[in-house]
Amino acid sequence: MQFGLTFEKLLLIGLIAVLIVGPERLPRMAEGFARVVRRAGEYLRDTRSRVREEMGPEIDDVDWRKLDPRQYDPRRIIRDALLEDPKPVSPAAASAIAEPAPRRAPAEFSAANLPPFDAEAT
Repeated sequence: MQFGLTFEKLLLIGLIAVLIVGPERLPRMAEGFARVVRRAGEYLRDTRSRVREEMGPEIDDVDWRKLDPRQYDPRRIIRDALLEDPKPVSPAAASAIAEPAPRRAPAEFSAANLPPFDAEAT
């Protein structure tokens, strides 16, 4: 079972609930619990059918285990990235990297030439 709950623990919780609720209110509580469980099941079925409608037939082709974030090890991702062959760079991109853009001289600000001002940022 999930959350470390075993059958014995659930049985003990049920027994304590019966003792606390009492025999008079127990049938109403059981009906209410059954109603909640039924609504939860309907909600899950509706959600599943809605996802299937919105994603279409390709939802059956999705490998959900591949999308599980628990399978990703950061060390493996970094190792794969470091061992990966570098992608070839186009000649235009290589020349842009080799030749940095020329630097402009900083603007001289004065009373006539004010620096830029953003009224929303202050």
